[in-house]
Amino acid sequence: MLRLLSFFLIAGALLACDSALDENPSGKLSGDQLNTPDRVEGLVTAAYAALGNGHWDAATYTDPWPWGSVRSDNAYKGGGSVADQGVYNNYEQFSSIRTDLDKADQFWFKSYQGISRANLALEKLAEISEEEFPLKTRREAEVRFIRGHFHFMLKIMFKHVPFIEANEERELKNVSNREYTSQELWDKIAADFQFAADNLPESQPEVGRIDQWAAKAYLAKTRLYQAYRQDPSNHEVVEIQDDKLQEVVRLVNEMEASGEYELFDDIRKNFLWEFDNTDGKETVFAVQRSRNDGTVRGRVNMENALNYPMNEGFGCCWFHIPSQNFVNSFQTDSDGLPLFDTFNQNSLTEPEDFQQNTVDPRLDHSVALEGHPFKYDNDQIYDPNVWARAPATYGPYKSMKGLQPVGSPSVQQVVFFYASSKNNNVIRYADVLLWKAEALIELGREDEALPIINRIRTRAANSTVKDADGNNVSNYQIEPYRDGQNITWTQANARQALRFERRLELGMEGWRFFDLVRWGIAAETLNEYFATEKQRRDYLQDAQFQEGRDEYLPIPQQQIDFSDGSYQQNPGW
Repeated sequence: MLRLLSFFLIAGALLACDSALDENPSGKLSGDQLNTPDRVEGLVTAAYAALGNGHWDAATYTDPWPWGSVRSDNAYKGGGSVADQGVYNNYEQFSSIRTDLDKADQFWFKSYQGISRANLALEKLAEISEEEFPLKTRREAEVRFIRGHFHFMLKIMFKHVPFIEANEERELKNVSNREYTSQELWDKIAADFQFAADNLPESQPEVGRIDQWAAKAYLAKTRLYQAYRQDPSNHEVVEIQDDKLQEVVRLVNEMEASGEYELFDDIRKNFLWEFDNTDGKETVFAVQRSRNDGTVRGRVNMENALNYPMNEGFGCCWFHIPSQNFVNSFQTDSDGLPLFDTFNQNSLTEPEDFQQNTVDPRLDHSVALEGHPFKYDNDQIYDPNVWARAPATYGPYKSMKGLQPVGSPSVQQVVFFYASSKNNNVIRYADVLLWKAEALIELGREDEALPIINRIRTRAANSTVKDADGNNVSNYQIEPYRDGQNITWTQANARQALRFERRLELGMEGWRFFDLVRWGIAAETLNEYFATEKQRRDYLQDAQFQEGRDEYLPIPQQQIDFSDGSYQQNPGW
């Protein structure tokens, strides 16, 4: 059974919904009234539900495309113009970010709302006995995982944030965002995932509840980020900590030994609704979605609802557009390996380019290309003249991973937008395996990382996309790395291969920018990207990444004002 992180719906006073916003409350529950097993269970459910409350207006904390793709070399903002959702343009170009921009403030606020729900559930769980509620410790572990997720997302976005415990008498505004050092804050977040890993079963009876393996995976992710210790004044990576890397390897080894997880045979199954909640084992942590569930709008994914193309069947709004740099990165050489240093010297722009040049098959799982099927549907051929909204500004492509095809039973129109009940896949097993490979390489054990990376590449080679006649839609050429034959597998070359593999495998899934910051190469990568990309896209003329500042967003000025100045701003702002 898939290990999916779910949200559930509850009614009444425990969880606000759209209809409840229009009515005056008829009463209020006291603290004592919440101290029953059913009520406490409802509060746990409300904490789960917070994970599904994200929205494209900024609270994209399970599908972070604006923060991890658009702020990287993978994607442009997209939409109808630079001014359309223009605040995201500020974030994309870095040079025009201000401390008072509203979307970062909304991300902060919504994330702490989720933490508040988790802490309320923990407070009430503490007041009930194990005898009254035999699932008490298990539910505490689930809720601490949820709290850990929100704190993790805040940490990678802002670096210095308040860590809010349950049962604290202090108000949020009185908890300093520098109460803990960066490393101490990572330890606090890790403690939540460790508690979850220690107290959750290997499987849950209900689809969607967090289990031990999801907790161990998130703990491994936390330790991997923590391993790259940064200078507090300028975010420079000054040390890579072996003990943290060894913990990553140990945790992933345990997951591998469990036999609970495996890669899908075809990468596409990660990105199609019909493979959610199946016997596939690649999903480690996902927020489960629903429609036609008895509620007004269902619990569809509104985090990427801006991103559908403009063709008949959708019609709004063409955000999250693959960059030319990203498209070019899929080119391969005669040995079937990436063009590590030269991929961006030759641009693939015309339909025939994808037949005359060899490419990695994952291109056609990530990017909608002219004349190619959209989401594997040969009745829906991507045409930028019809499907693109502003190709003169943002180019002709479209991202596909987070979207579902026309006619999918998962798709639902919500006012002007389109959304689906495809689960938010926050951690999948390919990502976990690449964490282990990264840790091994940095530990000087690159030979052990080689078969892991090749395992991912072999799956990619078996994930070709066909046209209606059964022919490959692009000229695919991909091979595993063979030490001494097509590559010399030194630590430096292995590191380059790993970082490229993460981009090709996980591109447009929202994590690229955070990878660059973790590795300490955001400034050099993005300024090199802007230098070339602004020659292709006029709107990027002023784009510039400031090293030592732009690795993290500024603490929102609204929150500094709310705290009466007790929050300390990040360096450079």
